[in-house]
Amino acid sequence: MKKRIGILGSGIVAKSLANGFIKNDHQVMMGTRSPEKLKDFSDKVMIGTCEDTASWGEIIVLAAKGKAAEEVLKSAGSGNLMGKTIIDATNPIEDTAPENGVLKFFTDLNESLMEKLQKIYPESNFVKCFSCVGNAYFTDPDFNGEKPTMFICGNDENAKKETTEILETFGWEWEDMGKAESARAIEPLCILWCIPGFRSNEWNHAFRMLKA
Repeated sequence: MKKRIGILGSGIVAKSLANGFIKNDHQVMMGTRSPEKLKDFSDKVMIGTCEDTASWGEIIVLAAKGKAAEEVLKSAGSGNLMGKTIIDATNPIEDTAPENGVLKFFTDLNESLMEKLQKIYPESNFVKCFSCVGNAYFTDPDFNGEKPTMFICGNDENAKKETTEILETFGWEWEDMGKAESARAIEPLCILWCIPGFRSNEWNHAFRMLKA
């Protein structure tokens, strides 16, 4: 079923996801504090404030920098997010250089960024997704004929169902890792994914779960 997708963010992650939703015939609005970043992006995307976008969207995609996530959601307005699925593509990356290819996070392993956001907005339904692979592979990922695995988690089963339906149309296999606490394990996959890139400029890879 086609949806109105409200994307909060205007960077490369937000743009890549917007292109994926447009390709699959969803309506898309992007919410940003810097509309000039999107003026030449796509005539198929509506541009608005974060508040406008969160109000309009049936499904919300949080595609801002991790450090800006709280502020972006606040500007969207809690009333506009209430009861909605929020696909959370953020990672809690520090604004410091990697150390031997290893990113630094501003969270620890006992609380993920998504858990923190879920606690702030308890009446919204966060689903961690699109956080463990580069934006070039958000849609139609193909690794020599193999589909990679997208790891997701969240507290609401219907929100996860909406998310996995999107993943299937985007060409992904997926694994539901459980409740919001599992984001403590999913978010650090970003660190692992980035190591070959920072060390050897190798960015063309993804994860896959294999089962016996």
